[in-house]
Amino acid sequence: MEFLGVILPIFSIFVLGFIGQKKFHFDTKTISTMALYLMSPVLVFRTFYNTEFDASYGYLAIYTFGLCFALISIVYAVAFIKKYSVRETCAMILASSFMNNGNYGTPVVFLLFGAAGLDYAIILMVIQQVVMCTVGIYYAAKGSPEGNGVQSAILAVRRMPIVYGGIIGGLFHYFSIPLSQSLVEAVNLVADAAIPTIMLTLGMQLANISIKKLAYRKLSLSLTLKLVISPLIAYGLALILPVDDLVKQIMVIMAAMPTAANTTLYAMQFDTDPEFVSSTTLFSTILSLLTLPILLTFII
Repeated sequence: MEFLGVILPIFSIFVLGFIGQKKFHFDTKTISTMALYLMSPVLVFRTFYNTEFDASYGYLAIYTFGLCFALISIVYAVAFIKKYSVRETCAMILASSFMNNGNYGTPVVFLLFGAAGLDYAIILMVIQQVVMCTVGIYYAAKGSPEGNGVQSAILAVRRMPIVYGGIIGGLFHYFSIPLSQSLVEAVNLVADAAIPTIMLTLGMQLANISIKKLAYRKLSLSLTLKLVISPLIAYGLALILPVDDLVKQIMVIMAAMPTAANTTLYAMQFDTDPEFVSSTTLFSTILSLLTLPILLTFII
């Protein structure tokens, strides 16, 4: 029952965006641009400004990047066999390689392990922000019909204000640069609104999807990678890395989280098959209602 209490608000925001889009027909591209270029950089700035970095970040960074690139490698292998286009491959990477460990994973870990687990969940959330705003944006831009491959993808990462929000936040933290109370309040207002806006945008995008046009085979593959293969890889990484049992459990649980909502934002911005990416986000979130409780019975 408590588990449902964690995810019910998530679905409620999706549904609200879905209903709003059906009723008012918003321009989702404009809203996603606002969230990506104006709101998300402030959220990332606050995360890096408020986070205390220590040695534990090292192993958790190895885990996060290792898991991400392991899943990307599998997608590349499948894409080679299936002869996917660059756009299809990049969309599959967005849908399969990035986990929702912020507004979903962190509350679940807190529910299961309390304050001790929350500290590690927050660390993983920060590292995931780094992965998303570099590797995630790279593949979103690489899969864009308007891009020209690697060069345009790297340029897109360099142009993204999210990256500089993190850099500035980290520098402000490192040099202990204080912010005025009024500025802190402004940052908090925008940062707090970022995640709900992203989730509303996902709900709006879902309202534009035609069920008849869903690529069910690719969707099934992506869901398998995200909800089954990902926690298995995380389990292997947890056995290798010298971390305690609590951290091992959190690693596996986080890897089993559904697709991050940010991926839909990136896919919409660069037109990297946003219908497929957003549908994977939705279905992985729904299926996690079944897969997460099963996983928890084995590792806790």
